[in-house]
Amino acid sequence: MRHYILLVSVIGLIGSAGCTPTLRLQAPDKPIEINLNITMKIEQNVRIKLERELDRAAEANPGIF
Repeated sequence: MRHYILLVSVIGLIGSAGCTPTLRLQAPDKPIEINLNITMKIEQNVRIKLERELDRAAEANPGIF
């Protein structure tokens, strides 16, 4: 009976050893790409606001230009 319990516990230890989680750190295959097109959108937004303000100023004072 002792041999049976020992055999079952050894089989259980071997089986549970395959279930341990592993952690792998690998560098990516491709380089990391960061897209920085934010400044273009901000610049366009500022231009639109300035153009609107100029239109309002021209309408309020037609003799300016």
